[in-house]
Amino acid sequence: MTKNIALATISVFIALSCFSQKNKNSNANKPNIVFILVDDLGWADLGYSGSSFYETPNIDDLAANGIVFNNAYSACPVCSPARASILTGKTPALLNLTDYLPGNRHYGPHKDQMLTSHPFATHLELNEYTLAECLKDAGYKTMMAGKWHLAEEQKYYPQFQGFDINIGGNKTGHPAAGYFSPYKNPELTDGYEGEYLTDRLTDEVIHFIEQNKKQPFFAYLSFYTVHLPMQGKPDKVKKYQQKLNTINKSNEEFVKNGKTWVKQQQNMPHFAAMVESMDENVGRILETLKRLQLDENTIVLFTSDNGGMATSNRTDNIPTSNLPLKAGKGYLYEGGIRVPLIIKNGKKYKGQICETPVSGIDYYPTLLDLANIKNRIPYDIEGVSLKPLLSKKPINERPIFWHYPHYSGGLGGTPSGAVRLGDYKLIEFYEDMHIELYNVKQDLSEEHNLVNRYPKKMQELKTLLHEWRKNVEALMPYPNPNYIAD
Repeated sequence: MTKNIALATISVFIALSCFSQKNKNSNANKPNIVFILVDDLGWADLGYSGSSFYETPNIDDLAANGIVFNNAYSACPVCSPARASILTGKTPALLNLTDYLPGNRHYGPHKDQMLTSHPFATHLELNEYTLAECLKDAGYKTMMAGKWHLAEEQKYYPQFQGFDINIGGNKTGHPAAGYFSPYKNPELTDGYEGEYLTDRLTDEVIHFIEQNKKQPFFAYLSFYTVHLPMQGKPDKVKKYQQKLNTINKSNEEFVKNGKTWVKQQQNMPHFAAMVESMDENVGRILETLKRLQLDENTIVLFTSDNGGMATSNRTDNIPTSNLPLKAGKGYLYEGGIRVPLIIKNGKKYKGQICETPVSGIDYYPTLLDLANIKNRIPYDIEGVSLKPLLSKKPINERPIFWHYPHYSGGLGGTPSGAVRLGDYKLIEFYEDMHIELYNVKQDLSEEHNLVNRYPKKMQELKTLLHEWRKNVEALMPYPNPNYIAD
């Protein structure tokens, strides 16, 4: 009897050892994931995409050694909904998290706004199975550093949404005390006097990578930069002030659209300095991966949460221009939703360019697919894996939808919805339900409304948009009882 018990014990020990070794081997083959999300970085704000004022050599190098998606879109023209979509693979309409937090509704409907919106979620629900939770369950060590902006209460912060470590993620959408320490951030200890936030967050991610280099990790570096306030390092600001003197200033700096100014030039030294600091820190992350010999087994995804801020009812605080794209953050024109996207996975996709339209809801299934943990993808996500595109294989053409039933405050955007299918994009403006139709492949600047020229295409896309809104139970804005017409 004792002998049998001993044999059984040995058998269990061997089985557990084999299981443990199998798990170790399995983990060893899993790619690490570094997700770099920049706040308010426009599609045209990088050297590889055409900027001649901003300097981004490290991101340009990342683009040259990965795959660049020229038709990548945010799921929303403002931050909180776009971030929720990245983490869930779902559109903001399905999540009913459709505006930045806390949003205009907390201040009541403005008398100059024709419409008002229904209540929307003020946090990312804990029952959503986030990308971080999924990766954590698959054996990844997870860390989030930077901007969260997906909750008003701490109980919905990153540490309760699948991240083992949260550095700096709280309710705010911008640095409460600016980009230099002390930060006044309850989730981030202050650094030395004058420490720069963008550097500090990168320091934290590098430390995390160094501490977890022997196991698969997911590092979500969510920069607060390049969101307002415009605060660059003094030496870099001086550099761009000098560079500005060499630029041809013959073109007008702003044009006015109604009550809103639209910036026509990239010429803000503080913003350029912020872009350069961000680029330097992306370079530091890439260098760390090389130094630790992790770069060949690490997926790096670089993108932005929405388009660049190129409009305002004031001219003194518009950071950038999105030209040739129309408008910017807060709009469903290309300037508000088209974003940079680069994916690097060792040397597999070096120098590739993809023109297929993709969305922020696609990152979740794509990363799981690349990590070979597809069986964990939630059944109800709306995104699709982009893995075939990385191998130069097509994916089925599908519509990409937007629903933004809000006003974007001083930016000037109004409630609207949109759909892109193939080369065509339709925008429906909810105040009067008028429609604009563009061929965004041929007309990147959306200058030529094709509604009257292609009524069948207009009707096709309008029907798709309305059916989708019905299917996801999107809440439409309704007449504002306090509205006073001009």
